[in-house]
Amino acid sequence: MSNEPTSAQKIEPDDKKANKWFQKLIDSPHALVLLFFFSALEATIIPIPLELILVPYMLVERQRIWLIASVALAGCLTGATAGYFVGQAFMDTAGVWAINYFGIEDSFEQFKSTLEAQGFWAVFLVGVTPVPFQTAMLAAGAVDYSFAMFMLASALSRGIRYYGLALLALWLGPYAQKWWQKHAVKLGWGVVLIAAMVIIGVQLV
Repeated sequence: MSNEPTSAQKIEPDDKKANKWFQKLIDSPHALVLLFFFSALEATIIPIPLELILVPYMLVERQRIWLIASVALAGCLTGATAGYFVGQAFMDTAGVWAINYFGIEDSFEQFKSTLEAQGFWAVFLVGVTPVPFQTAMLAAGAVDYSFAMFMLASALSRGIRYYGLALLALWLGPYAQKWWQKHAVKLGWGVVLIAAMVIIGVQLV
């Protein structure tokens, strides 16, 4: 575990848009409330990975790192709930707009088929990979997939991401941000591989 002191200037995001949100976060007297809304919006309409903001903020506020991870998860699940019900009740209007806005037409149709075949694991895998989570939210609502199972899969997959980032920040300190940016995709697909092996094992039992 790294004990090297960090500062907001030292670990601020390289991405200009992410850095703008990061500065708002560290300057706010209600940072956790703001983080909750950032997370909810990132899960629904803001195309900026929350990790670009979350890792630096965890490094600055390591004394409450687990609370930060929990708030980020709560915000994400709130956004996921909204996205699910948009897909269920407003797919022909708001849902179509969202799909076109994010440019996920092909992945949305492919995921609907995967969801009908794999259910829980399909949502879980989207939650731990770089695939836009909006795909899972809208598709789950559109096909009327079990809301309880959708939320369980979302909570587990996003919990792995956010609490995993907290562990990474505690372990690597100021080096966590660069490590994450370099290895995030590989790590996500590594989790997919492990999950795929679990699925195959369950089906063979």
